[in-house]
Amino acid sequence: MVTPIPKPGVLDITPYVGGRASVGGVADPIKLSSNESALGPSPLALAAYEGAAKDVAVYPEGSASILREAIGETYGLDAARIVCGNGSDELLTMLANAYLRPGDEALFGEHAFLVYRIATLANSAVPIAVPEKNLRVDVDAMLAHVTPKTKLVYLANPNNPTGSYLPHDEVRRLHAGLPPHALLVIDAAYAEFVRRNDYEPGIEMVANFPNVVMTRTFSKVYGLAGLRIGWAYCPAAVADVLNRVRGPFNVSIPAQRAAAAALKDREHIQRSVEHNAHWRDWLTEAIRATGLRVDDSVGNFVLIHFPQTKGRTATDADRFLCERGLILRAVGNYGLPDCLRLTVGREDANRKVAAALAEFMRRP
Repeated sequence: MVTPIPKPGVLDITPYVGGRASVGGVADPIKLSSNESALGPSPLALAAYEGAAKDVAVYPEGSASILREAIGETYGLDAARIVCGNGSDELLTMLANAYLRPGDEALFGEHAFLVYRIATLANSAVPIAVPEKNLRVDVDAMLAHVTPKTKLVYLANPNNPTGSYLPHDEVRRLHAGLPPHALLVIDAAYAEFVRRNDYEPGIEMVANFPNVVMTRTFSKVYGLAGLRIGWAYCPAAVADVLNRVRGPFNVSIPAQRAAAAALKDREHIQRSVEHNAHWRDWLTEAIRATGLRVDDSVGNFVLIHFPQTKGRTATDADRFLCERGLILRAVGNYGLPDCLRLTVGREDANRKVAAALAEFMRRP
């Protein structure tokens, strides 16, 4: 039987699988697998979402002007250069759809977000996972892999699941080594959590260079992951391209209004950032005290390394934690089979997972 054949690359894609939300036989588990906000959304965002219910029979304004104008006002940006999407995933994919031809190459770190590879293969292009140094993007290695076929360079900064980041000078050095035809895409999904003087999410670079795009999301610090809202700040020419290829009405009215309201609640954002900084550091030290390696992180998660000793592996730990209703994220599909990623949660969840890991490591 003859069946339709997808274009080259599609059948090489391993479907994306999100963090688990449940485990068999455990009622009310604690989900720490998806880097969701520990404190949830702002009350202002929830009120705006509920208030939009009366308008759900009407199409949203096609360019997401409500949200673009709110973002522009918040960050001092030209709203015409902002493109909104159904999560930043959609924007990362739209960039691949618009700029990759069959045989082109897209570069990214070996432990980077899986969507980069998926979007590249879906366009019959070649994904190039560049080796990292100490779980951090290696600028020299990235530049060594640049060829005339390089059209996109995805940089997750900070990176998930490693929690590492590149300082601004290194990002500039990476960009300076790229040819003009290559587009640097800075995925700054976790930018709001970073408290480092040498970090800049990419806004300044987009303002100064025609081949840099920055993407952001409302899924993390704003606690709106279920509404799927992201945005990109682009050079005017790139914004024009994305507006030609994006689907019409791609951000719903409730999502736009909730996100716009979330931007205004600075107190809630600050509480979320402070909560994360405190408990991320607490978890890091508490888990290190068990004898496990935990990498420094600037995101709202930490990466825990487990030994390959029988009974102490990441798989063993995952099973042990799930039996106690604690769900972490296995990251073998990111090339880290000996690790689990732990999202920073509320205080009770953080204390429970630290105690469970201590118990796990004390077992004979």
